[in-house]
Amino acid sequence: MDYNVQSNIKKTVFSDIKEITNTNVDWNRFDGKTVLITGAGGFIGYYLVLTFLARNDLYSNNIKVLALVRNRERAEKKFGVLLERDDIELVVADVTNRLECERADFVIHAASQASNIQFETDPVGTINANLSGTSNILDFAFESKSESVLVVSSLKVYGALHNGKNSISEDDIGYIDFTSYKNCYAVGKRASETLAASYCKQFGLNVKIARPSYIYGASSLTDDRVWAQFIANVVRHENILLKSNGAANRSFCYVTDTVSALIYIMLNGENVTPYNISYEKSDTTIRNFAKTACEVFPERNMTLAFANPEDAKEPEIDASALAKTPEILDSSRLRALGWKPLVDLKEGIRRAVGILEED
Repeated sequence: MDYNVQSNIKKTVFSDIKEITNTNVDWNRFDGKTVLITGAGGFIGYYLVLTFLARNDLYSNNIKVLALVRNRERAEKKFGVLLERDDIELVVADVTNRLECERADFVIHAASQASNIQFETDPVGTINANLSGTSNILDFAFESKSESVLVVSSLKVYGALHNGKNSISEDDIGYIDFTSYKNCYAVGKRASETLAASYCKQFGLNVKIARPSYIYGASSLTDDRVWAQFIANVVRHENILLKSNGAANRSFCYVTDTVSALIYIMLNGENVTPYNISYEKSDTTIRNFAKTACEVFPERNMTLAFANPEDAKEPEIDASALAKTPEILDSSRLRALGWKPLVDLKEGIRRAVGILEED
């Protein structure tokens, strides 16, 4: 049986993966090495696993992937026959417990609950994945004598900012109410970065930090995130109905650009120096994301409507110094390393819909 990545995933997904494999980094540093990916069954983790396996298929890097997941059945369904390959091992474990598996040369810690529903129903599990989870993974990396560890943080570490600018750089820091369970994710991510700095200082561990913006792509049709709902509307040929004015302005980044950035940061980034991941051609408001989703497929005659008629009016932008800084990330620090994003918003939506619609 053919266990090649290209033969066992959707053509449109493989096109995404192949693009990542051509990222301009020194892939030879992974030759013959073992890479542990936590959260391997998640949105980012899945693409990371496929990328390293595809590098083996296309360029013979001989990379061993340790794919850490919490749910074996779900992972087996997601990866299918690829789990029969010799270059991947499924590690079923919870990162909040001490990790027992073979050593790894590189570690990418991407395991985290990132849904608002999870913040409401399991705030303890959410924060623990970033507290004890990150600590356990850093312990594992230290004991493994890993060359490099990448901690995937989040734009949510910035909190509420009023910096007088229209974007957020890595040196900005805002307010977070740390007594609210609703901030279990944001505070947990801040703590994970402090843990990274502590392990670097005390044990000399090479730890890199990435702060992705809102990552989008071909998620499930039941995903509760707003951008995923818009893409699901397109797949179902449904008009989009906004229940607010959609004025929130955010940095979005397609999954392939996000994954290529993570690899770039792991190989080229400075220790304990956070890097924002964003693409200015995908910076947009919620309402404009919805509008763009309709425009990308004009033949479907989709429309954007508002539950409250008064929300249809284009919102005015508050440009005063006291205005809350939008969640627009400045990625110039990452760009300085040589990283170049490739997928703008329209192309990203087009790809996401194409993947979900492929048989």
